[in-house]
Amino acid sequence: MPFEFLIFGLTLAGVAVFNRRALPIAAAGLACAIAFEWLFTQFPEGPGAGGMIRHFAQEWVALVNLMLLLLGFAMVADHFEGSGLPRALPRYLPDDWTGAFALLVIVWFVSGFLDNIAAALIGGAMAHSLFRARVRIGYVAAIVAASNAGGAGSVIGDTTTTMMWIRGVSPADVLHAYVASAVALLVVGIAAARAQQRFAPIIKDSPATLGIDWTRVGIVAFVLAGAVAVNVVVNLRLPQWSGQFPFIGVAVALGLVLTVGLRRPDLSALRRAFKGSLFLLCLVALASLMPVESLPTASWQTALALGFVSAGFDNIPLTALALEQGGYDWGVLAYAVGFGGSMLWFGSSAGVAISGMYPEARSMRRWLGEGWLVVVAYLAGFAALLLTLGWRPVV
Repeated sequence: MPFEFLIFGLTLAGVAVFNRRALPIAAAGLACAIAFEWLFTQFPEGPGAGGMIRHFAQEWVALVNLMLLLLGFAMVADHFEGSGLPRALPRYLPDDWTGAFALLVIVWFVSGFLDNIAAALIGGAMAHSLFRARVRIGYVAAIVAASNAGGAGSVIGDTTTTMMWIRGVSPADVLHAYVASAVALLVVGIAAARAQQRFAPIIKDSPATLGIDWTRVGIVAFVLAGAVAVNVVVNLRLPQWSGQFPFIGVAVALGLVLTVGLRRPDLSALRRAFKGSLFLLCLVALASLMPVESLPTASWQTALALGFVSAGFDNIPLTALALEQGGYDWGVLAYAVGFGGSMLWFGSSAGVAISGMYPEARSMRRWLGEGWLVVVAYLAGFAALLLTLGWRPVV
């Protein structure tokens, strides 16, 4: 095994164990990989300083795009939450277990056009209100699973799929992940909703007079539509420029700037997202240095295994490795690394984020004890996707 992969594995293990020190650990891992390839081997584009410069000259567009999108989507999520729409939704839910399941469907749906972290936090806040803070860990796990499942088939719904989009994967090539995610949602969602209703029945006390700021909702729609439109135009009309400039990230940033006069964004959301964005960029840059020719051949078995690996390690660098390697069915991979991270509380950014709202979720024993159906749902969704559409790698 190349030494670079040992650095990579130790970095991910360090992040998993010491998640409160994630950024310095990821930065140290990146620095170690750069030093090793500079001194003892060579970078993917050649040896020494020249190889390093050429490598990151090729990677800068993807890295800047990712940074702008992570920060931009944090602001978009803040606009959506500030609109009041998430707080108004509970008053339309049934007052039995179907209401608890409907909340999970809302999280699943919202995650398709917002970052899955934002969708999970919105779902956690709604559950806190609906169940008077008496929320089972199994239901918290189901919220995380719903957010990760909802983002799996959308290039603006999860950081992993956004990375694929930046690297030139068509949105249509990940859309079929929804076949798997819908099955997974049904498997884990119905059981979790019934258990939650037995534990603490749903209580709807959303004020009838609660207002919705439709201007903020419009800003969310405008920014996301602009990003999608720019990507379509660049890929269809200017394909030679698609990898030369961070068009999508700039489109999101420009959309937010143009709407500042309508509603002033909360800059504290930007500050909160900055540290997490730097962490993810360090991991993606580290993954780009790996000798991918040494990885197992891309196959549905490899994708299935990556789903389980993503439960213990961050799915961002795993996706970056797969993108460097190529040859995957991107919809299958998107579902695997996205939903697979739901199996443990620290396996996805959504799980880590919601554990701040529900600290008791940080118990691996309770997460697996009450949320074990997430594993069953993962396998059921994966099987459903393969049996209906098969393995269709994009060359």
